[in-house]
Amino acid sequence: MNQYVTGAMIRRLRESRKMTQHQLAEKMSVSDKTVSKWETGRGYPDISLIEPLSKALGVSVIELFSGENVVNTNKSFNMLRMKLFVCPVCGNVIQGIGDAVVSCCGIVLPALEAEPEDEKHRLQIERVEDEYYVTIAHEMEKTHFISFILAVQDDGFKFRKLYPEGAPGARFPVRGTVYLYYYCNQHGLFKASVRS
Repeated sequence: MNQYVTGAMIRRLRESRKMTQHQLAEKMSVSDKTVSKWETGRGYPDISLIEPLSKALGVSVIELFSGENVVNTNKSFNMLRMKLFVCPVCGNVIQGIGDAVVSCCGIVLPALEAEPEDEKHRLQIERVEDEYYVTIAHEMEKTHFISFILAVQDDGFKFRKLYPEGAPGARFPVRGTVYLYYYCNQHGLFKASVRS
């Protein structure tokens, strides 16, 4: 992780659960002075206490480390609210519907913001019967390539992983496809609409 648990986060979570420092200390089998030191930044919880602390405060370890509560207000299923996370270390692609704290290779990943297409990153979309044939004129070298193309549909998504030295193209069903996302490993996430 790129940061440790903050005292402000511990205090905020403790107070939201209407717990005193003494009550949290009892749950953790530490003194209330220890909890006070954590919350004022004069000390940090030992790494062995992180998991019990997250349980006592009712959050995940990732939320505790990120310093942010994750409250998903997306109660209805809406693919247009989809968020994508890409690990810069291993290239892992993680998709979520709504807010989340996502970690990979020890890094908390930000949700990617899609950019509109530009001259160097423009999809060619050709309709062939009931499919979109999608290609892009982009180099596919080991150091610079399109990593994936993803079709967001009304009720889900179709994901096509691409590899260096391979053809940068994919086929997706026309029915239900609303947007296409694609990821350049050097320039980030792009978005193209297929509906006018």
